[in-house]
Amino acid sequence: MLRNVQIFPWYKFIQSLIFWQATWFLYFESRLSAPEAILLYVVYDLATTLFEVPSGYMSDRLGRKRTLLAAALSYVAATILLVSGDGFTLIAIANVLLGAGWAFASGTDSALLFESLKAEGHEKDIEYHELKAWRFSFVALALSALSGGIFALWDEIIPYVATACAAIGTFGITCLFKETPHLTTPPHRESLHALANSLSHPTLLWLLGLALAMYAFGHIPFVLGQPFIREALEARGFAAQTPLISGGVTFSTMLVSVLTSLVALKLRTRLGLARTLLLAFGIQLALTAALAISNSLFVIALLLFRMVPDSLSDPFIRARIQPLLSNDIRATYLSVQSLAGRILFAVMLSFTATQTESGAQLPYAEMQVIFAAYTFLGLLLFAALALSARHARLDM
Repeated sequence: MLRNVQIFPWYKFIQSLIFWQATWFLYFESRLSAPEAILLYVVYDLATTLFEVPSGYMSDRLGRKRTLLAAALSYVAATILLVSGDGFTLIAIANVLLGAGWAFASGTDSALLFESLKAEGHEKDIEYHELKAWRFSFVALALSALSGGIFALWDEIIPYVATACAAIGTFGITCLFKETPHLTTPPHRESLHALANSLSHPTLLWLLGLALAMYAFGHIPFVLGQPFIREALEARGFAAQTPLISGGVTFSTMLVSVLTSLVALKLRTRLGLARTLLLAFGIQLALTAALAISNSLFVIALLLFRMVPDSLSDPFIRARIQPLLSNDIRATYLSVQSLAGRILFAVMLSFTATQTESGAQLPYAEMQVIFAAYTFLGLLLFAALALSARHARLDM
């Protein structure tokens, strides 16, 4: 099991080499239209949603390694189709495969890490190892974002070819994992009963509410960030540099997140888990509000803090959840949590698509209304979470 722990950060590194991340909306928008580009993300999110819980159940019943191999194969197929496919239908199919790949990996990778540590008697070190994997992942995201933006200046298809190569590498390193000793599970009905009980646990319930809210609000700047940058640059005569600037912004965003993760554990110790998580959600809402107020270059600079909330929340949420779950429902529960967040965001994004015009590009005036509405909704959710935090027993 020690080999799993040693390999895991590098698995997260190669898996996170997503070279198209800074240009995907611009790429789809150039081939299709702004509403179709938004709908493609909805297709991806809905596909991930459909596979979330089945993949978690498969992981708990058939094994972590087999599920991660299925994830890697789906990822390889999706990236190859994105390189070779053309038209909305084929690109939508690729997004379905991509969603399936991420659904199979979601929760299973974290479960494999925790169970590998537990087998070695080091489960108390889960926060450290989650943060380490987070840093490896975001360094890869940063490097691939910057290089992908540069690649797109030559040819917009190059970032997709590079990501396909990384997907093949992900499959290769997944083959090196060893299965964790978790497959002595109770009967099916007992597992379902345990899952139902976990959803009523006050700590897990509060963390579930926060996680789905942060998933939705953290992805708003991700989906609309690229057209936001394009609109801001176009107003100043630099629209042609959008792929490069977007790649540079994404690179810097990931780098800031990695630097934040270096002090995240100290901050969590000083503030406590509840205050740290609420601070992370508050930063998300402040950024959404800034995007609604202005499309100035200063606000583009604020996008560098987009992933800071994730580095202050995701590793700690996973670390707090893992000890509260039994082996037979661990991946399933994490999939249910991811499922809830994706459903919320898919509904929000589908509504956003219906409120946009069918033109080739999404104007800032429309984005401004969207950001303002999301800010108001987020403030209501923040108030509810803050008022209920004391009853969640997060720091026990």
